[in-house]
Amino acid sequence: MKKSNPPHPPVPVWDAAVRLLHWSLVASVAAAWITRYRLGPLHENLGYAALAIACARVAWGFAGRHHARFAQFVRGPAATWAYARAVGAGRAPRHLGHNPLGGWMVVALLGCIGLLGFTGWLYTTDLFWGYGWLANLHEGLGWALLGLVALHVGGVLFTGYKHRENLLRAMVTGRKAPPTGDDVP
Repeated sequence: MKKSNPPHPPVPVWDAAVRLLHWSLVASVAAAWITRYRLGPLHENLGYAALAIACARVAWGFAGRHHARFAQFVRGPAATWAYARAVGAGRAPRHLGHNPLGGWMVVALLGCIGLLGFTGWLYTTDLFWGYGWLANLHEGLGWALLGLVALHVGGVLFTGYKHRENLLRAMVTGRKAPPTGDDVP
C-alpha cells in the first residue's frame, strides 16, 4: 500500500495587527453605514473610528511585517494588467498574500474611507456646514465605498473558489496553505 504524504501545515501570512485592523474596519464601516441617516455624534464617532483605523492600516502598510507592507502587494500598472489578463484567461497564479488586483483594492478602499472621513469632518465645521455639494459628495463616496466592498467580497469569493482556499478563514487565523508550484510567495 502506498503511503501518502501528510499535508503541509499552514504558514503565517497576515499578522494579528492586519487582522485586527481589517475586522475593526469592517465593523466601524458597517456601523457608520447603518447610522448614515442619523446625523450626530454616533455616526460621526463611527466615521472617525473608521478613519483612525484606516490611518493605522496605512501606517502598518509601511512599518508592518512582510505581507502587510504595500511594497509587497501593490504592483505597477504593467504587472497588475498582466495579472488581470491571467485572471481572464483562467491561469492566474495563487498569491500567498494579496494579488495585484487585491493590492489595488486595498488602496482604493483605504483611500475612499479617507475621503469619507475628510468630507464628513468638513461637514461638521462652521465653514462648510450646510453645503449641499459637500453632503452629496460625502453620500456619493459612501455609495462608492459600498460598491468597492461588493467588488472586494466578490474578488475574495472568486479567488478563493479558483484556488480552492478559504480566504475568510485565512483572514481570521492569519494562516494559509504554503506556496507550491507556480504560487507567488
